[in-house]
Amino acid sequence: MAGRREVFLWSDTFNNYFHPETCRAGLEVLERCGISGDDFPAAFVLRAAPSTILACLNKAKEYLLRIMQALGPQIAAGIPIIVLEPSCASVFRDELVNLFPDNATAKKLSSQTFLLSEFLLRHAGGYELPPLKRNVVVQGHCHHQALMKMTDEVALLRRMGADVNLLDSGCCGMAGAFGFEKDKFEISQAIGERVLLPAVRRQSVRR
Repeated sequence: MAGRREVFLWSDTFNNYFHPETCRAGLEVLERCGISGDDFPAAFVLRAAPSTILACLNKAKEYLLRIMQALGPQIAAGIPIIVLEPSCASVFRDELVNLFPDNATAKKLSSQTFLLSEFLLRHAGGYELPPLKRNVVVQGHCHHQALMKMTDEVALLRRMGADVNLLDSGCCGMAGAFGFEKDKFEISQAIGERVLLPAVRRQSVRR
């Protein structure tokens, strides 16, 4: 579209198959900002490559090379890649360049990858945010906290009028697939009970 900036929304596997409404909402927000968005079907289980087959680095590299080839036109054109899932963003921003330190395409993809909040705050100009006059408890995703920080999320929520409580909780207890494993249930619950779960219960009472 003439006069509209183009971006590319990465439809990660989780949102594409389990919560597609999240991807649709992301596209709607981008379009309301005057940005033309396209998305990519989740043909790749991105997070699985570097994490669950970390011992098979050659396989992980092969997997990521396929992704860079598929995104080749967008990378070459300098189109921002908007990612909703922080773990996928961390692959593009961090793990990719660690696996391919001398690959120019990997470096470009890393620099062109943005979380939605980051892109809205820094590159979407005067986008008018809808009001959210509520108390909001925020639990940061582990990869998000470690690599991208939570600054943009908190700033956006406060601009919407929310009273934000960013928890100093560390891990939520799930830790990827860890929390789904039967023999890890007790430790997963103990981690969650340290800060996160009590905060959620307190917030539920306040509502």
